[in-house]
Amino acid sequence: MPPRILLLTTLAMLAFAGNSLLCRLALRETEIDAASFTAIRLLSGALTLWLLLTLRQAGQPIAGNWSGAVALFTYAAAFSFAYLQLDTGVGALLLFGAVQLSMLLWGLLRGERLGLSASLGTVLATAGLLALLLPGASAPPLLAALLMLLAGVAWGAYSLLGRGQGDPLAVTTGNFLRAAPLAVLLALVLLSQLNWDGPGLLYAVLSGALTSGVGYAIWYSALPGLRASQAATVQLSVPILAALGGSLLLGEALSLRLMLSAVAVLGGIALVLGSRQRAGS
Repeated sequence: MPPRILLLTTLAMLAFAGNSLLCRLALRETEIDAASFTAIRLLSGALTLWLLLTLRQAGQPIAGNWSGAVALFTYAAAFSFAYLQLDTGVGALLLFGAVQLSMLLWGLLRGERLGLSASLGTVLATAGLLALLLPGASAPPLLAALLMLLAGVAWGAYSLLGRGQGDPLAVTTGNFLRAAPLAVLLALVLLSQLNWDGPGLLYAVLSGALTSGVGYAIWYSALPGLRASQAATVQLSVPILAALGGSLLLGEALSLRLMLSAVAVLGGIALVLGSRQRAGS
């Protein structure tokens, strides 16, 4: 892999993990509420992406659609409300596992067939998620976990909806611009519960502008230099990075349940991706 692509890919994965860290940090350490965080994140992300698109090519039309925007809004809102109670690593693992498994399920519904290795990987990844949700002292709160699974399914749907729609930056900019008013509407519905402070607003802006807006732009710059299997496999690092960041920066415990579930989920998905790469070679 060329050094430039390796650097861009590394920065993009750090940005994706940073979204989980910034959201958890804001909701745990500051006064901002989940609805305000979601609205500010999408608004700042929309503005940043629009500026990037304009700077790249003035006058380029904005793309995207309302289906993608609704999926993006659902992901962002469920993500924020889930992180009111979830630790960073648990949330990232649930999110990432749900994204990958929902996209695999969609492929199966469309007629794709899995070989033995891919089938075993799917079973292993699903078992890892279920094991994380089983009752016990270290189990995450069920409602928060279900919200993060919903966020993962929504992000999977967003990814599927974005296939073949043209320039990724133009599509993402349009979807963010459409999703931002939905987040503002949610905040207005919960007006009596809104609360924020300076640090909370800063973390929300950083999440939207830096780890979302700039992070996505970096990822799109790296994608042309990656094979599809590489692009999928490298994202296995995101839950690990998020869990390590949560432990180092937020003092969150790396429980045995989380580590075993991570091995099962990420190992299972690696089996699926590995079998797809062999089938395509």
